[in-house]
Amino acid sequence: MNLVQKIVSDHLVSGEATAGSRVGIKVDQTLTQDATGTMAFLEFEALGLDRVQTETSVSYVDHNMSQFGPENHNDHLYLQSIASRAGVFFSRAGNGICHQVHLERFSRPGAVLLGADSHTPTSGGMGALAIGVGGLDVALAMGGQPFVVDCPAVIGVRLTGALSPWVAAKDVILRVLQILSTKGNVGHVLEYFGPGVDSLSVPERSTITNMGAEVGVTTSIFPSDDRTRDYLRAQDREDVWKPLAADEGADYDRIIDIDLGELGPLAAAPSSPDSIVSVTDVAGTEVHQVLVGSCTNSSFRDLMIVAKVLEGRTVHPGVQVGIAPGSRQVFEMIAAHGALQTFIGAGCRILESACGPCIGQGMSPGNDRVSVRTFNRNFQGRSGTPTDDVYLTSPETAVAAALTGKLTDPRDIPGILGVEYPAFEWPAKFHIDDAMIIPPAASADGVDIERGPTIGAPPTNDALPETIRGKVLLKAGDKITTDHIMPAGPFLKFRSNIPKYSEAVFTAFNTADGPTFAERAAEWRDSGGHGIVVGGDSYGQGSSREHAAICPMYLGVKAKIAKSFERIHLANLVNFGIAPLLFTNDADYEAIVDGEELVIDGLPGQMKAGDTVTVTSPSRGVEFVVRHDLTAAEVDVVVAGGKLNALAT
Repeated sequence: MNLVQKIVSDHLVSGEATAGSRVGIKVDQTLTQDATGTMAFLEFEALGLDRVQTETSVSYVDHNMSQFGPENHNDHLYLQSIASRAGVFFSRAGNGICHQVHLERFSRPGAVLLGADSHTPTSGGMGALAIGVGGLDVALAMGGQPFVVDCPAVIGVRLTGALSPWVAAKDVILRVLQILSTKGNVGHVLEYFGPGVDSLSVPERSTITNMGAEVGVTTSIFPSDDRTRDYLRAQDREDVWKPLAADEGADYDRIIDIDLGELGPLAAAPSSPDSIVSVTDVAGTEVHQVLVGSCTNSSFRDLMIVAKVLEGRTVHPGVQVGIAPGSRQVFEMIAAHGALQTFIGAGCRILESACGPCIGQGMSPGNDRVSVRTFNRNFQGRSGTPTDDVYLTSPETAVAAALTGKLTDPRDIPGILGVEYPAFEWPAKFHIDDAMIIPPAASADGVDIERGPTIGAPPTNDALPETIRGKVLLKAGDKITTDHIMPAGPFLKFRSNIPKYSEAVFTAFNTADGPTFAERAAEWRDSGGHGIVVGGDSYGQGSSREHAAICPMYLGVKAKIAKSFERIHLANLVNFGIAPLLFTNDADYEAIVDGEELVIDGLPGQMKAGDTVTVTSPSRGVEFVVRHDLTAAEVDVVVAGGKLNALAT
């Protein structure tokens, strides 16, 4: 058996652990963050749940840190109080990014972790089966429900050799993205194995598993070995370690071979994580901003490497540099080891241990300016600047750009600046201080919930209408992300106010001389019509943000028709009663135009009767057939108007 099969088998509640089989698996741990957690806990309350039934659940505050207005602090107060009552640990604002902190203080080998964030697979670097999902699925898991998913096929990634100086773990996952791209990988897991694994530390492995989210796989995982034990020992958590690995000669759906020693520095060019280029090929490109951090590359190792290269130097005068430690632990350790002083002396800006610029929360680049980031996503406009040019790189490549003012192969740095690749040794002991992780109350009795005036309630949906009188409110192309659908940045603070947040739906497609998508959708909804959104391949990439389903639902969208959907967004559509339909003929997609009215008679009955649905276009006088890939149980949820409705009946 491979490692994925072993963990699934160990947690199996229903089904068979064979690829494609629908399985229910026991969930050991959950995590939420404030951008998803407020709605998740409101859903937890709406389900009538009281105390969590998991081994460990943690609520993190790491996304909305800039408190312009009361909304964010109100959410934080609510989250701390509901966590205490529900039996959930609470990681306070300033303690760090959920994935980094969870890796440090809670992850364990062999655990099943469900997180309301798409980068939950970070903990796969620990040997956990860590899966990103929508908030409602986490709420159900906290209540003790198994997670139901198609048992994934497993792609084995065999690593050999060891990374050369100036080449980093980030380059490994960029190479994987170069091979697999960001689409077409739904229903798979990446499992890393081979002799090269031993050369990578747990934080380096977690960089790789973190960005598996960009590949579109269910999760990514490394074995648990002596390197894992070393990391846990340094975190004073050796007691949770256990060895885990695939059996010798285990079967994989496909095997990819990567010789670490043959890798060179890579970059994801604007504006997709799979637009992979060699840094050598783009060398000389003028750079205006460099940001080191995010849940992908903000470990102690990453920041120390950058600091050692910067020692005694100042950043290029044309480059603005920001440094964001991934956790309070990392922050304190770079301070103790002198790196913080180095950063300040070099002219870097020190940012909070939070997601920040990665989700458009500060340090947006100038118009048409190049920003080099050690982050995981460079979707157009995600930075907060619609015309951004964001490259994703390793910390080594980022610091080279910071010093030279242009994209530079870091292997050239010794010749340019006389800087040799820094030596780095992992500490035998990390700085451990859990004072900002608040344990829950012993019982729910006497714990009052802080519910400020900006805390709303989970929106409800109507049952799926018998007949969809639909208008195509938007026809979009391939690789539409949840940032396209439901942007973060300055809008994210309204996540508890669905009517307000809904005003931002599909902002990226609005024009200056016409009504917004939200205005058009609301007008059609209020006239008694139903909204339809049409998309191409890989619709719903990116964040687990269930608001990308909730807000369109609020605006009257009843169906989305696409060539293919990404896993998490598809599940969120089902959870909130939007019918996810698939084109059977690309010509039908090509023929549809914005504003076209489509009629679907007897949609609930058609979905229950089989996997095909007939759609009529009165203006063109044609019928065409679409399909769905839903189980009978999922169809029942959609027909009921979402999971909250279905569970209430």
